[in-house]
Amino acid sequence: MSPDTFLPLLAQRDLDQPLAWRAGTPVSAREFLADVARFAPALLPGGPVVNLCVDRYAFAVALAAALVRGEASLLPPDARPDTLARLHEIGDPAYAVIDDPALETPGLPRVRVDDRAPRADGPEPPLPSFAAGMHAVSLLTSGSTGAPQPHAKTWGTLFGDVQAAVGRLAGLLGRPSLAGLTLVATVPVQHSYGIESSVLLALLGGAAFDSGRPFFPADVAEALASVPQPRALVTTPFHLKTLLLSGIALPPVDLILSATAPLSPQLAAQAEQAMGGALIEIYGSTESGQVATRRPTQSEVWETFGEIRVQAEHDAAGVERFIFSGDFIPEPTPMADILELVDDRRFRLLGRANDLIHVAGRRSSLGYLNHHLNSIPGVVDGAFWLPDDVADGVVRPVAFVVAPGLDAAAIIAALRERIEAVFVPRRVVHVAAFPREGTGKLTARSLREFALAQLAADGTPVQVTREVPADHPAFAGHFPGQPLMPGALLLAEVLEAVHGVPALAARLGAEPTLAAAKFLAPVRPGSTLVIDLVPETGAARGLRFEVRSGAVVAVSGRWVPGATL
Repeated sequence: MSPDTFLPLLAQRDLDQPLAWRAGTPVSAREFLADVARFAPALLPGGPVVNLCVDRYAFAVALAAALVRGEASLLPPDARPDTLARLHEIGDPAYAVIDDPALETPGLPRVRVDDRAPRADGPEPPLPSFAAGMHAVSLLTSGSTGAPQPHAKTWGTLFGDVQAAVGRLAGLLGRPSLAGLTLVATVPVQHSYGIESSVLLALLGGAAFDSGRPFFPADVAEALASVPQPRALVTTPFHLKTLLLSGIALPPVDLILSATAPLSPQLAAQAEQAMGGALIEIYGSTESGQVATRRPTQSEVWETFGEIRVQAEHDAAGVERFIFSGDFIPEPTPMADILELVDDRRFRLLGRANDLIHVAGRRSSLGYLNHHLNSIPGVVDGAFWLPDDVADGVVRPVAFVVAPGLDAAAIIAALRERIEAVFVPRRVVHVAAFPREGTGKLTARSLREFALAQLAADGTPVQVTREVPADHPAFAGHFPGQPLMPGALLLAEVLEAVHGVPALAARLGAEPTLAAAKFLAPVRPGSTLVIDLVPETGAARGLRFEVRSGAVVAVSGRWVPGATL
């Protein structure tokens, strides 16, 4: 497709038929075009636009209006102040578009989508079209560091992505197109899967979408009942499991779409039985878009869309990776997964490349272990975590569970029947809920912070590992020829480790006091520091610490609480 090819905002459709539903009320495609034409002049000059609209229809109006103005939209994973502050690390956004006046946008001017205002009589609104090479959106992911990573998408890439999915989904429904199908999504619209399988599948695929984002099971059932059949539920494994465990009667659906994590055949079968529609999993990434599907109740094999091909190659370090290319994918894109190729269009998904763990010489994946943990009857949600500390020379996994009716012994007994003995946790920690994202994902960083906080809250020691850079500027003056790390910096490392564990930071307050410190051995450039943080029990609220460099204790001491955080 040439970058100069112009592609329409809407796929060919009857403009008087619903494009969206808002609280059970239809909004036609013609009304949508009128809202876009009316709102576009209200946007500020300069772009790019940060689209923070929660309502899916308001989001679609703002997205289309920005395109009409020739501006790209930035789509952050959430609207937390720290996320918005980090947007400046990737370029200065001009302003935010919101639909909730209570939403704070520190440092960003804002424009509110007023899409409920009366529409003035006037000429027929035009159907906009845009060059295929136009920068349409930048999807932002948090990445391993927490800093937003932008993934730019052209209008042509988005158009091709949706068109590749339409034919397959329509075929599964036994329909010539997706016209008349209404999509109800539990996924945030700023997420790549959320925008592809709701707003864009309607704009560019001929379907319609419900404007809300139901989260609780009763809200999902109500949203489905508020729109006509045929209808589809766009969701994730986490949301789907919660929905099925609720016991709430669900209106029938014609199609269930699931993505963001592999789904077990058992849960897929339960979903199809409960709602009547075929469950289709979508595989892809923010970088590539959606590239393959499977129906887990019929096959474990994924099949790519259109002319997309996958091949294995080895990088410079000899590590095997799997590259997707062709069709709408602008350039060959590697996936962060381990695949087993059937041919260049079909594959099995074995797990995340960064998901593998080793315990006592045995290898498994966290995804595999989590699958078995969550398959235990009575476990509502669960996750394995591998701590940094080593006991008896072996790293021991810890299992965190939401399982009100099961004790730790019952969970461990059930796991012994499902996984190898070396991976059975010696400790099971019951929690109220996990810090999952809106898509249901639980990132490695969030899980680590959550796990450390949970363990610290009950007085469990926490261990943190830090590297001492060989080129740290402090070594220049301490001391020439015999460099060592100053004691003040060692104590600063301890405090930084404390602040990485919310429960410990809360325990000590904003200005902790150093009650004691013994410097026992020098720390040299390039050392690895192992910091043990031990919360004091009983009436004492202090924190003892020990910093080891190799097998030698370099410093030990104690912090006590200061001002309250």
